[in-house]
Amino acid sequence: MRHNTLLLLIILTTTLTLLSGCLAQFFQSLSLLPNPTSVPPAGTRVSLELVAEGFISPVSLVSPEDDTGRLFIVDQTGVISTLTPDGKVAEKPFLDIRDRMATLASLDERGLLGLAFHPDFKHNGRLFVYYSAPEQVEAPLEIRFSNLVSEFRVGPDNQVDPNSERILLPIIKGSTSHNAGQLAFGPDGYLYIGVGDGGCCADVGIGHSPLGNGQDISTLQGKILRIDVDSGDPYGIPADNPFVNRAGRDEIFAYGFRNPYRFSFDAGGNHNLFVADSGEAMWEEVDIVTLGGNYGWNIKEGPSCFNRENFLMTAASCPDTGPHHEPLIDPIIAYQHFSAGVVGLAITGGYVYRGSALPQLYGHYISGDWIGKLFAAAPPQSESSSWFLAELQTNTLSASRRFVLALGQDADRELYVLTSMQPGPTGNTGQVFKIIPSP
Repeated sequence: MRHNTLLLLIILTTTLTLLSGCLAQFFQSLSLLPNPTSVPPAGTRVSLELVAEGFISPVSLVSPEDDTGRLFIVDQTGVISTLTPDGKVAEKPFLDIRDRMATLASLDERGLLGLAFHPDFKHNGRLFVYYSAPEQVEAPLEIRFSNLVSEFRVGPDNQVDPNSERILLPIIKGSTSHNAGQLAFGPDGYLYIGVGDGGCCADVGIGHSPLGNGQDISTLQGKILRIDVDSGDPYGIPADNPFVNRAGRDEIFAYGFRNPYRFSFDAGGNHNLFVADSGEAMWEEVDIVTLGGNYGWNIKEGPSCFNRENFLMTAASCPDTGPHHEPLIDPIIAYQHFSAGVVGLAITGGYVYRGSALPQLYGHYISGDWIGKLFAAAPPQSESSSWFLAELQTNTLSASRRFVLALGQDADRELYVLTSMQPGPTGNTGQVFKIIPSP
C-alpha cells in the first residue's frame, strides 16, 4: 500500500526475516490502545479453511444480493472469477479487462482494485469496478497516471459484457502508489469510492497540493467520494454531499485520508462506515467516517502529529483543526508499526462481524494487516471507553508465511481472508480462506 523507500526497506527486511525462519520473533510484539473497561477478544483462536486458490493477487471478494450464493474474487491483474456455491472456481472469468489496464510491475499497487454490485443487480445486471488505466507517457508527470471508475453490465450468457463499459469517473494522479480502490454501495443506495492521496511520501511533491491532497478539497485525491449512479450523466451528486453549492469538489463525502485501501459498512447496528487508512511510517488506523468529516492526514498520522521532516518521529505539535477551521477527527482504532519490534505495516481493513459461526466475535471489527496478521477490535462498553484491539490467533498465516491482501464478506456475513505468498501481483500463490471456529 505504499511504495516508498521505507516500504522497500521493510519488504526486504520482512523477506529476509521470513527466509531465516524467525517469523515468531518478527510477529511477537503488538501495541494496543489501553481500554480496561472493554471486553477484548484477546487469545481468541480461529481457523482458516481454504476455499479457492491459484490466483495471482486476490484483493477483493464480493457477494451480490442476488440469492445465487456466488462469490466473486477480484484479482489485481484484471480478472474477476466466480466461486460457485459448490466451492468451484468457474473456468471462464466473469470479467477480464487485462487488455485495457496498466502493465503491472512485480511490486505494483495499481490494477483492478474494486468491485461493487448495484443494489438491484439481480434485476438490472449492473456492476462497477475501479482499475488503473495505462500510463500516459507523453503527459506531464503530475497527470501521467489515472484510475477509472467504470460501469459494466452482465450479458445474456450471465457473464459481463466487456463492450458494455461506461467510464463514470477518471481520477488523475502523478504516481503509481496510493490508489485505494474500494467501491461499495451504502445503505443510502449511493456508490462510495476510496481514493488515495496520490502517492509517494508525506502527501507532498509532484502531483500534490501545497496543502497536501488529503486536506485540499479541490481535488478528489485523499478522499471518500459518494456519487449517485442512478441519476445524472454520467452520474449525479447527492444533494447533501458537504461541498455542494460551496467551494470544494461535489463528489467528496469525507476527506483527510492517506490511502483508504478498504472500507465497509456495518451490516448491523447503525450501519456505520468503517475506513481502514494505511499510514506513512508510524501508525495504521481505522476511522468511523461521517458526512463532511476531516480525518487528519497529513496534519496527523493516526492519533499523533505528523512530522514531514522525519517520518519516524512525532511532531511536537500540530493544529487540531483543518484549513477551514473544521475539527480533525481521530481514529477509533490505531496501532504502531514499531513498538519493541515490527507489529504491523499496512492495514488491509475488514468488517464488523455479523455472522453466526463465531458468536464470540459478533459485533467486533475484524481486520487484517499486510504482513500476515488478523486483528479483532472489541467495541466500547461505555461512553468513556474506546475500542480494544487484539490479535486473532491462527497458525495458517504464520506457518505459510502469507501476506494478507484483504478481507471479504459473503451474503451470510461470514468472513474470508485473501492472501498471497508474494508482496505484489506475481506468481500464482493467491489463496482465499474462510474464517471458521477453531477446533
